[in-house]
Amino acid sequence: MTLVARPKRRILGITGAPGVGKTTYALAQVSASGAPAAYVPMDGFHLADVALSALGRLDRKGAPDTFDAWGYAALLRRLRDERDHVVYAPGFERQLEQPIAGALAVPPDAQLVVTEGNYLLLDRPEWRYVREQLDEVVHLVTDDDVRRRRLVARHVEFGKTPAEAEAWVARVDDANAALVEAAAHRADRVVELT
Repeated sequence: MTLVARPKRRILGITGAPGVGKTTYALAQVSASGAPAAYVPMDGFHLADVALSALGRLDRKGAPDTFDAWGYAALLRRLRDERDHVVYAPGFERQLEQPIAGALAVPPDAQLVVTEGNYLLLDRPEWRYVREQLDEVVHLVTDDDVRRRRLVARHVEFGKTPAEAEAWVARVDDANAALVEAAAHRADRVVELT
């Protein structure tokens, strides 16, 4: 009996500031891949609100320390190494603003996994471990006014008033965007979406 080696599974990371268009770009990469591909966003590793409340961090949801980065890195490692069965990943439900365990299935034949998130390039131990699992990281940029308008609209769509949404963007999302942009020089490629 001859064993046929599977082609190596590639993991592509998409990063950029909140509201830049990471999800849209990542899904386009999956569609255009021409091979079996899967989409696994970092958002499934948001800590649940109950955990954030216990940590006193609910008012900073979306900051680097409000994710299970070690768990995210471990999943990426599994996606690279475990090719003989389906690997399930958590998703994120925007209506609930909560992670959902086991929501995404990555089949064994997926040759490409596209993941996206804000902090793939941060120079902190847990995020460096995430970066080690990625074959390539693309950093997306767009006009800040466009990005902020998208964020305000998203927050309003999912329950904040316009004033609450604008305050959240100014207080939380813009601070997170500054962290993301400070790490952009570590990307393999930069793509301008403006």
